[in-house]
Amino acid sequence: MKKGIAFFDFDGTITTKDTLLEFIKYCKGTNAFYAGFLINSPFLLAYKLKIISNQAAKEKVLQYFFKNTPVDNFREYCEKFAVEIIPELIRPGAIAEIKKLQEDGQTVVIVSASPENWISPWALKLKLDLVATQLEIQNGLLTGKILGKNCHGAEKVNRINNKYFLGDYTEIAAYGDTKGDLPMLALAHRSVYKPFR
Repeated sequence: MKKGIAFFDFDGTITTKDTLLEFIKYCKGTNAFYAGFLINSPFLLAYKLKIISNQAAKEKVLQYFFKNTPVDNFREYCEKFAVEIIPELIRPGAIAEIKKLQEDGQTVVIVSASPENWISPWALKLKLDLVATQLEIQNGLLTGKILGKNCHGAEKVNRINNKYFLGDYTEIAAYGDTKGDLPMLALAHRSVYKPFR
């Protein structure tokens, strides 16, 4: 009997927009969002110029907007965002493909560089597995740092291999839309780049 698993990037593949950016707007408002990114533009430029890593740039943004946020407050925002905003961002073709794979008995896994906190409630509702970036918490507060490594690029492959033994699967599919997904796409028997445009 064939056993299948499919790995989906989330932002830009399943969704039409980057959910980290949309989540910040949702929590802080549009004006504060643009002001914050203007203040952090030197770090974003340094990332674009490959002076600092993707993780370092992301942590600068997370620290600016969320450092010392009580985790209970953050969780409440995440759950509301998952209900109120994420459904509006989902590509219909992505949902159709996910449901088709599930009907075929395949395991469907979201593998995302975005924090798991707001993806998890949405994924749970659709009975999807989730591998995503985790945020560091100390004394009930967000530090603005990432716990371990950002789930991006080669780290997506590391995290997949830590959770699943791919030798158990006769069919492996992967869906992504950026260079950061290419290592994950290389794992698959069937890989699809920018599939649901």
